[in-house]
Amino acid sequence: MVIEASGLSKRYGSTVAVDNLTFTVKPGIVTGFLGPNGSGKSTTMRMVLGLDTPTKGTITVGGKDYRSLSAPVHEVGALLDARAVHGGRSAYNHLLWVAQAAGLGRDRVEQVLGEVGLAEVAGKRVGGFSLGMQQRLGIATALLGDPPTLLFDEPLNGLDPDGIRWVRELVKRLAAEGRTVFVSSHLMNEMQQTAEHVVVIGRGKLVADAPIAELTKANARSHVRVVTPSPGDLARALTRGGATVSTAADGSLVVVGLEAARIGDIALEQRIGVHELTPKLASLEAAFMDLTHDSVQYRATEDTHDRAFAGKRSDTA
Repeated sequence: MVIEASGLSKRYGSTVAVDNLTFTVKPGIVTGFLGPNGSGKSTTMRMVLGLDTPTKGTITVGGKDYRSLSAPVHEVGALLDARAVHGGRSAYNHLLWVAQAAGLGRDRVEQVLGEVGLAEVAGKRVGGFSLGMQQRLGIATALLGDPPTLLFDEPLNGLDPDGIRWVRELVKRLAAEGRTVFVSSHLMNEMQQTAEHVVVIGRGKLVADAPIAELTKANARSHVRVVTPSPGDLARALTRGGATVSTAADGSLVVVGLEAARIGDIALEQRIGVHELTPKLASLEAAFMDLTHDSVQYRATEDTHDRAFAGKRSDTA
């Protein structure tokens, strides 16, 4: 089932949360939903689920408004806020009432509890759960109806490394089964490992809608990190060789336009010592920083990242 937004806008008084968004989320792949804090991601997901009404435009699932779906739990599963659960209920009872409302039996409750790793704590009250456990319960709720369409808003919050890997493998498996999977996250490295396509928004507007490989190639440059005791001399030699060279905050050189092997050859020709020569591939994080630089609501006073790579961000991981 395709998720399709067309001219989607949402206004709260004088505040524009979502501004004329048009995009499509297709089945069979994981689509990441990216944007800085306050960019409108959660509002957009709420409109998918009919929790907020668009001021203008439409957003549909399988060509229908969510509110018109005859069996929504069986058609769309969602995790928006893992903490939106009655703390006095056990994990089992929370899932049971959702299941019974959707015409599902106890067997399905037990099945999803096992799938998300909560079978051993099924009888414990949700109020005592960690955020990571609440996230797992929220994912279990989304999976209850075995729906073909799934939305996860920041599902990695509060998870340990093992839990993050589990979510990564889960969403990939769900997409491989032919489902539509739409995932928002601030963890760019995880999105690069998990998603094939991304929708990027900033201040409510569409910034990019493209495959990750295409996005990184177009918006972030690969470079080579060079550490040398003679940065000035080497920088001049590399510039003569056709490279663009800038100096990072730690004194290393950021070299664009030459491969590591050629940089090494030039250093040898000039008898300049090199202590480190590390290729850095273009990353989703670097592309995201470039695309959303003018859309960030809250920024630190000094942007040392800009000094490290003037004009373009680089992957310093």
